[in-house]
Amino acid sequence: MSSRRPPGFLLALLTLTLSFPASAAPTVDEIVHHANLTAYYQGQDGRAQVKMTITDSQGRIRKRRLTILRLDESGSDALENHAYLGGQKFYVYFHRPADVNKMAFLVWKHLDRDDDRWLYLPALDLVKRIAATDKRTSFVGSDFFYEDVSGRSLDEDNHELVETTKNYYVIKNTPKDPAAVEFAYYKMFIHKTSFIPVQVEYYDKAGTKYRVARALEVKTIQGFPTVTKARMENLRTGSATVMAYTKVEYNIGLDDALFTERFLRKAPRKLLR
Repeated sequence: MSSRRPPGFLLALLTLTLSFPASAAPTVDEIVHHANLTAYYQGQDGRAQVKMTITDSQGRIRKRRLTILRLDESGSDALENHAYLGGQKFYVYFHRPADVNKMAFLVWKHLDRDDDRWLYLPALDLVKRIAATDKRTSFVGSDFFYEDVSGRSLDEDNHELVETTKNYYVIKNTPKDPAAVEFAYYKMFIHKTSFIPVQVEYYDKAGTKYRVARALEVKTIQGFPTVTKARMENLRTGSATVMAYTKVEYNIGLDDALFTERFLRKAPRKLLR
C-alpha cells in the first residue's frame, strides 16, 4: 500500500473529527491506544453478523457465517489515562456451513495474564480449552488468527513511530518476548483522522513481509468509525480470508452471564439472529 495515497474508501474518513487539537501532535502512546480503542473497544458492548470467505492459492473457496458478541468490563470509553482499557469477553457462534453449525468460541480477555479461551464442538458435545500458546494459530481454518479476533495486548510490544505522512501514522511494533510469537515485528498504518488501523504488515526474522491485514470498507455506525470488511492475506501460502460485517450494533446491553460455558452449549438464539 502506498502510504501517500489511501484506498478510495478512506477519503470519506477525512471528514471525521480528530480527538486531538490540530496544533498538538499525539504521542506514540496516544496513537496506539486510540487505534486499539477504535479497533476493539468502541461502545460498552457490540454485536455483528459476519460472512467469512476463505480462498486458497488455487482459487478454491470456503465460506462461513457467524455472529460475534463482545462485552467490555470497563465502564468508560475515555482515552484519558487509558480509562477504556479493561477485560473483555467475546462470544463467537457459527451458523454455516453444516460442519461448523452450532460451534461456539468464547474468550475472556485479560490484561494482566493470559487470556482464557474455550471452543465448543457440538458433534462431540465437548468444550475444549484453547491453550494460551494457540492464540497465534488459525482461527477455524481461516487466515485470521485467534488473536486477530480478540486483539493483542498493547503491553506485549514496544511501539515506535517510524513515519508520519499526510494521512497515516506508521507504527512499528516489536514484541517484548520474541520467543512467544512467530513474527519479528509488525507495522500498522493508522489513519490520522479516524485512528483505524487500515493496514497491518507482519515481518519475519529475515525482515520478509509474510502476512498482511487490510481494512477494505469503513462505515460510521452509531457515531463509531467501524471496519465493515477486512482481508487477511498469507503471502507464503497465497491464501486469503475476507470477513464482511453486517448488522453491526453497539451498546445493546449484553448480560455478562452470556459469556459462560453454559451458553456455549445452549446458544442465546435471539441475540444471534
